[in-house]
Amino acid sequence: NRLAIQSNHSEHVRHHTLYFVLDPELGQLQYFINEHSKNQKPRGSLPLIGSSVAPSDEFPYMFTVCAANGDFFKLRACDAHEQQMWMTQLQLCARRHSDGSAKVTHFSLHPHPVPQCSSISTQRQTPQHGTPASVITITHHKSPTASQRACSQHPAGLHQVKEVMSQAEGQQKNLVNSIDSLPSRGPLSSLDQDLLLLKATSAATLSCLGECLSILQHNVCQAAQHITHSHMQGSNTDNICNWSRSKTSSEDHVKNGELTRNTSTIHQPLSPLHRNKERLKDTESSSSESVDSSEEITDTEDNEEEDLGVLDDQRSIILHLLSQLKLGMDLTRVVLPTFILEKRSLLEMYANFMAHPDVFLAITSGATPEERMIRFVEYYLTAFHEGRKGAVAKKPYNPILGESFHCTWDVQRDKVRPLRTTSSSPAPAAAHSTQITSSEGLGSYRLCFVAEQVSHHPPVSGFYCECKEQQICINTHVWTKSKFMGMSIGVSMVGEGILHLLEHDEEYVFTLPSAYARSILTVPWVELGGKVSISCAKSGYSAAVTFHTKPFYGGKVHRVTAEVKHNPTGTIVCKAQGEWNGTLEFTYSSGETKVIDTSKLPVIKKKIRPLEKQGQYESRRLWQHVTAALKAGDIDVATEHKHQLEEKQRREGKQRTASSTTWKPKYFIKEGDGWVYHNPLWKTK
Repeated sequence: NRLAIQSNHSEHVRHHTLYFVLDPELGQLQYFINEHSKNQKPRGSLPLIGSSVAPSDEFPYMFTVCAANGDFFKLRACDAHEQQMWMTQLQLCARRHSDGSAKVTHFSLHPHPVPQCSSISTQRQTPQHGTPASVITITHHKSPTASQRACSQHPAGLHQVKEVMSQAEGQQKNLVNSIDSLPSRGPLSSLDQDLLLLKATSAATLSCLGECLSILQHNVCQAAQHITHSHMQGSNTDNICNWSRSKTSSEDHVKNGELTRNTSTIHQPLSPLHRNKERLKDTESSSSESVDSSEEITDTEDNEEEDLGVLDDQRSIILHLLSQLKLGMDLTRVVLPTFILEKRSLLEMYANFMAHPDVFLAITSGATPEERMIRFVEYYLTAFHEGRKGAVAKKPYNPILGESFHCTWDVQRDKVRPLRTTSSSPAPAAAHSTQITSSEGLGSYRLCFVAEQVSHHPPVSGFYCECKEQQICINTHVWTKSKFMGMSIGVSMVGEGILHLLEHDEEYVFTLPSAYARSILTVPWVELGGKVSISCAKSGYSAAVTFHTKPFYGGKVHRVTAEVKHNPTGTIVCKAQGEWNGTLEFTYSSGETKVIDTSKLPVIKKKIRPLEKQGQYESRRLWQHVTAALKAGDIDVATEHKHQLEEKQRREGKQRTASSTTWKPKYFIKEGDGWVYHNPLWKTK
């Protein structure tokens, strides 16, 4: 039941090997000088109970493990897969032991025998050797005062703190009962905004204090064996990769856009005959679904969302929701209120990233590897503003497992042209709309797009886009990880995409930024953040792109900077700065400059089949009733239709589990840790 990782370090003219072990039973991250010494006492260890694991921006693939006592390790993995694997297992281990500690200490807060302080210092001694700066890089910052303070405290004092906490909890319950007993209308009602905020903050404060008390008692008593024995009884730890995350009380109470308190939603069960018919119908529609692009028509949907802010009745729901969430909590299994949804699926949002297909197709026309990399960076930076339409922060529909979205673009050949300018003066965006007749004559290129939800837990989407005439295609898989961050919500786009330029035999590997919904209680707005990379192994060119989040004080919003480098020579060939949803300025090594205003770039409408021609599992048909209700402003009806889709997905999941059936996507196949389109252009070349 242990995970181990070994890394060889050769920097700084010395060779050093470190051997790491994640012990799920003790809830510790231990490291040794080498693998042969793993049977001895660890050189150092970090208790994972109450710890946090988060990525670091200092170096690629670096992440930080912070213990509750103030100690922390900085680890640098070999690649993104290794980083994600370790972060996931560490987070699971920390969550299991933190939850187990809270359960045990909640029912048993009597004094335990205090262990000797020497055992603590022995397990957490500071490394004596120099710290290497390669993969994996370890920086162990010791906080001696934390250990001394933990040893000097007596558990009896914590018992008094527990009594104070119990009194505070009783007073908070009385406060909640008093507020709930107020009339629903009048000058002072139970729905008063300040009172609701008071309820939410008081509940969250007590919850945090309770967790801190549990962690503090664990550090003082060092009852690791007792906690492990109590928590692990009846648990299966034969395979650490099969750890499951138990539902929190918060998740049990947040259901289908409605907030309940210790209640269950009762639904009328379907008869066996009706279930069988429905299952047969779904299977037939899914298996017989085919896409005929000749039936497509130009899309007339408007992606703009009304910017109305948060209404008073909606704010009360959000406040109640916030009172049940913990900082850093994973929101993957939490169903958020329906009124925050925008009227499109996440799969369609990915399609809207291709709203400038003429810019995309021009990439492969670059005369040199340098120009092709620069063109891809220009396309990349101008793609997000249309996919993330408008400033209002609303959430796309979570795609149902097996859901798909299909569309195409017809791009006139004379609009696919070079993007570089020949003048050293700034080139306005209008230059992009100038008609330049191609030697290929009239006609158009066809760009085809397909997206599919290939996994539900974790939520992973795959999308693929190709143009056969230009021999260009792009394949991407994205795992959306949402996290509660107090007054905002963060969504990490884990995964990568690969652009294939078959004419040049080049592959461009890229990642995606994170998205943040800010000011969720007032007027929500969206910003992108994080560092992403674009690289082409064949040509040696790479790009580092940084989406800057707005500082708390001052600073600009939506700022982005980029740098294109030729790695063999270290030459910077292009720099870019500006706003990803506004004006971008590109400066090239030749001294040329160009300005692109994304708001003035021509948008080519996608083509999509009418609803009646779409399959049962295509996004717009699948969500049509939810979309219609949202457009009509009927949140209750939208919530009901959304709930029906979610319940249908749960039933099908239970049926697959009962029959030991594995879900098989229709358009994508799993290759390693990623998902690849089943019939990509590079296989038919």
